Amino acid sequence: MSAREKPEDPKPYYEAHVFCCTNRRPAGHPRGCCAEKGGEELRDHMKSAAKKLGLKNVRINNAGCLDRCELGPAMVIYPEGVWYSVATKEDVDEVLQKHLVDGGRVERLMLQTADKLPKDRVKA
Repeated sequence: MSAREKPEDPKPYYEAHVFCCTNRRPAGHPRGCCAEKGGEELRDHMKSAAKKLGLKNVRINNAGCLDRCELGPAMVIYPEGVWYSVATKEDVDEVLQKHLVDGGRVERLMLQTADKLPKDRVKA
């Protein structure tokens, strides 16, 4: 039991809850937005692929700004609180299989707390 869980807490409704950023910012915003990077399409693909995998106790939701759009499309999986940056349907499939089916992590796609926009992606 984690420090935040209490014995009287009800059992979670879902085993995992996935929030996919679909935030939209005005065109040209320096941080960009996950929607313009394909966040909505990737969320839709994740929902469809999760259904095909038979993940019944997993909820895939769109989210407003997760405040990491410059690193996105961003997503976070709870209860673990693991953040990922997924750019392709193959990335999404890998996260579904390795994290939600196998219980592992896709380290190459994980976002760390201190991650910032790579210098080569900063707009002058």
